[in-house]
Amino acid sequence: MYLDSLKNKNVIITGCSKGIGRATLEDFSKYGANSFACVRTVTSEFKKFISNLKKKYKVNIQIIKLDLSKTSSVTNCVNEIYKINKNIDILVNNAGILFNSLFQMTSEKQLKEIFQINYFSQVFLTQAISRGMAKNKKGNIIFVSSTSGLNGDHGRFAYSSTKSAVLNTVKTLSKELSNYNIRVNAISPGLTKTDLMLKNTRDEIIKSEIEKISLKRIANTHEISSVILFLASEKSSYINGQNIIVDGGYLWI
Repeated sequence: MYLDSLKNKNVIITGCSKGIGRATLEDFSKYGANSFACVRTVTSEFKKFISNLKKKYKVNIQIIKLDLSKTSSVTNCVNEIYKINKNIDILVNNAGILFNSLFQMTSEKQLKEIFQINYFSQVFLTQAISRGMAKNKKGNIIFVSSTSGLNGDHGRFAYSSTKSAVLNTVKTLSKELSNYNIRVNAISPGLTKTDLMLKNTRDEIIKSEIEKISLKRIANTHEISSVILFLASEKSSYINGQNIIVDGGYLWI
């Protein structure tokens, strides 16, 4: 199977305590990859989840604390990872926050916070990890963006702006890092069943959005993580600087 190429790869995944990140961590483990699970808060439930994955799939998983609201935490995270292993094959930038706010109602504080977490800290993390990849002359970087970054999202000015910034960064990094045999791509999920989405989207909005989706349903997290694993695998070896939209055939009308 094509995902067998992930066996024994070393992967960093941010924001993997819930949602897409958690599904991604589980799927990488299933195919034999060793992971650094970067999360802001380490709960007893998450520790148990990690323990079960390690036992079930016989892989190594290191929990690393990472608070993307603080640049110092990014530095500490990288230092801790490199103390354990400097040979990183794959970086998945998944962590992020979301809040609802119209353009005129978005404060400077809110804007700085969401850009720090969704963009700046992820860029700083990628800078640090890509340096190591460049020395090894190989690497694979995947950003989780959003269809909001492509088409905007009414009432989510700040969130959409961060995701748009991510997509343009992917285009540039794919050109700059290709000389080091490092690929950089993005995935833009549409409506996906995560705690973050459900918390910030009213039921009536979800129902109206589903009517615009060709498949007439929202995605589950493993339908998103499966595309991330494809981009991380050798079967996508000639894909670089691209953004894969996974939205069930959303009709932008």
